[in-house]
Amino acid sequence: MKTIKYIGIVLGAALCLASCSKIEDMLDRFPQDKLSPETFLATETEVKAYTNTFYKALPTGYYSDGQSDAVTGRILSDEMKGARQIGSGDGSWSWSALRNINTFLEYSGNCKNEAVRNQYIGLARFFRAFFYFEKVKKFGDVPWYDHTLGSDDPDLYKPRDNRDYVMQKMLEDINFAIDNLPSGHSDYTITKWTALALKSRFCLFEGTFRKYHAGDVFVRDLPADAKPYTYYLEQAADAAYKFITTSNYGIYDAEGTDKNYIGLFTKYNVSEVNKEVILGRDYNIQFNVYHTANSDYLSSTLNTWSVTRKIVASYLMKDGTRFTDQPGWETMEFVQECQNRDPRLAQSIRTPGYVRLGTDTHTPPTFDATQTGYCPIKYFMGPADDEYQKSYCDFILFRTAEVYLNYAEAKAELGTLDQGDINISIKPLRDRVGMPNLILADANAHPDPYLMAAATGYPKVTGTNQGVILEIRRERTIELLGEGFRYYDMMRWAEGKAFEQPLQGMYFSGPGNYDLDQDGEIDVTLYDTDTKPVDAAPKAYKIGKEGIDGLVLSNGNSGCVNRYGNIERHWNEEKDYLYPIPVEDRSLTQGALKQNPGWVDALPF
Repeated sequence: MKTIKYIGIVLGAALCLASCSKIEDMLDRFPQDKLSPETFLATETEVKAYTNTFYKALPTGYYSDGQSDAVTGRILSDEMKGARQIGSGDGSWSWSALRNINTFLEYSGNCKNEAVRNQYIGLARFFRAFFYFEKVKKFGDVPWYDHTLGSDDPDLYKPRDNRDYVMQKMLEDINFAIDNLPSGHSDYTITKWTALALKSRFCLFEGTFRKYHAGDVFVRDLPADAKPYTYYLEQAADAAYKFITTSNYGIYDAEGTDKNYIGLFTKYNVSEVNKEVILGRDYNIQFNVYHTANSDYLSSTLNTWSVTRKIVASYLMKDGTRFTDQPGWETMEFVQECQNRDPRLAQSIRTPGYVRLGTDTHTPPTFDATQTGYCPIKYFMGPADDEYQKSYCDFILFRTAEVYLNYAEAKAELGTLDQGDINISIKPLRDRVGMPNLILADANAHPDPYLMAAATGYPKVTGTNQGVILEIRRERTIELLGEGFRYYDMMRWAEGKAFEQPLQGMYFSGPGNYDLDQDGEIDVTLYDTDTKPVDAAPKAYKIGKEGIDGLVLSNGNSGCVNRYGNIERHWNEEKDYLYPIPVEDRSLTQGALKQNPGWVDALPF
């Protein structure tokens, strides 16, 4: 301020623009075009403008969970390969977003309107809980900061707080947000209902993480007075139940059982489906705000998202029976395996008869833009969006279906689930697509061998509720496919070893021509000769050849497509459930920040 003041005096004197007293008066004021700590955040306009920046923390992409055993990309991630390294300056360890939140909270008292102040404090505390959830699920124990830090603040060098302490602070934040955020419905802004949804999400994560990691290196150092895993499951179930019974949100079902589900993900504005969408991210052609969904789906050099056969096989038959109970399912080819399945399969990937949005022609699966042949279609709009980075349909960040699933899973893990709970959570999701309801007694009497097996399911699930827990996981995987949940679901369930399993695609019985969309035209030719057959389809692949013009099959000349077969993958149960702490941060704290279990860096502490 002094520098500005002296410059102003000199300029004022030289130009004779005002008297010294007027200049002095001007320079004692804060600039009107800039925020200053003593004056900013005084009005709702200022408070809203500042807190709008918090929304940048929310996910910006579809398939935002990256890769997993359910959805893969053209290039496997280091997480999938077990190839992560301890880096320096990992961006996900950044705390700048938290500083902005804490700065707002410290100066929010400048707003004298109590109702406005508490609403936006609630918003800030929502985002602080969201910020810490992202940190905890990635790094485990992290330092808790509820104030801004100066360069000489000793807390810059503090050790990590235990995750139970952090979770309790997150609960304080989210409960304040629930009590003070608006209770109306909003397409793009945080409300009381978004806060309840987030609470159900992170409490379910914490409860199941502690249950399935009980006694291992990731939770072994919890203090003696830490809350039990059941406490967090109860918090998740309570938040979800309040949402279900008081929010007036429901399941979108306006287009018929063959379109209801995909209809959620093919709208330019979530206002069209806001019966279910709690929070969306707005993309808008008028303001040149785009994303890359269509170009990712169509390009052979971008993400080429692909669903795996393991997940395709887990979809039930339309009558509610299990596909994997059918004799010979392992060698069923694409057309046969898609018949009479849960309608969400045909509304999640291209199946025979698929007609692309905005066209009237069949669009078959392709091995150019996928690795497995199972082409996802969520957020895949018509040809008008095909230009690179020109997609602008809205993305869904929170929706009712997830809260329903959180409720069912929390109750099942607690052992308190009854048929009435299923009827208000799982049943609406199945009703949407015309599927039979899940029956608790039947599920527990006959657990699915496919979902129990280490190669295809969840072998760590045991007990009297084994069957229904497995079925709820099936439902969650199918309903939320590609929406940002699978990787961390597998982390909290302690099922990382599944990432070592083969990541396979469609089954082919051998060389030949294949009509994958059943329109009478050959879509794909597989051949094992030196030259391509003269009657080959435009899309022809040499069996056993790596690369975009070849398909490696699991049994040589037949079997499941296995384009990842030559990629070595390992999962270390003693370290890979958490990420390493960046070296430079450990160094700055002189070892106060301890490294995560199993990760060894070159530092002497």
